[in-house]
Amino acid sequence: MTLAAPDLPTFRPGTGTAILWIVTAAVSWTVSFLLYREYVGQLSDAPPMLSCNISPFITCGPNLLAPAGNLLGFTNAILGMTLFLGPIFAAVGALASPGGMRAWYWRVFAVFVLGGYVLVHVFAYRSIFEFGSLCPWCLIVWLMTIPLFWSVAGWTLQAGVWGAGARRIGALIVSWLVLIVVVDCIVIAVAAQVQLDLLGILF
Repeated sequence: MTLAAPDLPTFRPGTGTAILWIVTAAVSWTVSFLLYREYVGQLSDAPPMLSCNISPFITCGPNLLAPAGNLLGFTNAILGMTLFLGPIFAAVGALASPGGMRAWYWRVFAVFVLGGYVLVHVFAYRSIFEFGSLCPWCLIVWLMTIPLFWSVAGWTLQAGVWGAGARRIGALIVSWLVLIVVVDCIVIAVAAQVQLDLLGILF
C-alpha cells in the first residue's frame, strides 16, 4: 500500500496476482469466443471452430439454447467476451500504475468479479441439475472464474481495500488460496458425478 495523500490510500496488487488475473480472464475470454461461434453454428448449421458436442451428456447445446444461456436476450457468450476484458484491464492498469489505485476502484472491481463468481455457480447448478449435461467450454470458464474470484477477494481483503478489520480474513484466504479453489471445484465435480455419473459415461 502507498499513500497518495494522508487520507487517500492507494492499493496495488503484486505482479504475480495481476498476471493470474490476466491469464484466467484471457482464457475465459477465448473460451467465450468459442462458445459464441458454437452458438452461431447451432443457429445457422455453420461448423464450429472446435466442437464441444462430445456426447449427449457432455455438450454445449442445451446450455447455449436454453433461456438461462441467454439471460439478456442474447447468448451469455457475448457477456463473457465483454466482461472478461474487465480483469485484464484492471490487472494491466495495476501493473502500469506503480502508485496504485484508490479503494473505490478495487471495490467496484471486486463486486464485479463476485457477480461473475455467483453467475458461474448458478450456471453450474442449472447445467447439472436442470439440463443434465456439462458444457466443456463452460466448464473451462468455471475453472478460470473460481481462482480469479478467490484471488481478488483474498487480495482486496488482505490489502485493506475493505478496511483494516478485514485484513485477517484476507490473509487467511491468501494462505489457503489453492486449497479453497480446489475444494470449490471439487464440490462442482462431486455434484456432477452424483447427478450425471460422469465417470461411468467417460469410462
